[in-house]
Amino acid sequence: MNQLQHIINIQMKNAKQILLKLPEYLLIIAVVFYWESTRTIINPLAIALTAILILQIIFKNRIVGFLLPCLIIVISLYMLMALMSEFYEFPTFNADAKELLFIGLSFFIFTITVSGIMIYKYTKSKS
Repeated sequence: MNQLQHIINIQMKNAKQILLKLPEYLLIIAVVFYWESTRTIINPLAIALTAILILQIIFKNRIVGFLLPCLIIVISLYMLMALMSEFYEFPTFNADAKELLFIGLSFFIFTITVSGIMIYKYTKSKS
């Protein structure tokens, strides 16, 4: 039993290490999804966020690693409110409303969750 517990502890540590390496990459994927959904080639916000996230992967700055996900969370909460406002404009709960709600909620909840993991990562990291 003790050996099994030891193996489980090692696996949990490995999973935590992998999870803490992913936030920047997952946020880049979210930015690319946003960029593609705007259907514009030159999107200054998406370009800036992608550049900052790539630089964060390279330099791992604690201040940026804390402030950037906080900013992304605030923007995501604002966009959630915009999403709900748009959703309430549908006269009936049809397929378009379901699609808007499912994709929008999934995207913003995912982004907020990943940003929270990134905040945890840089709050707990040593300088």
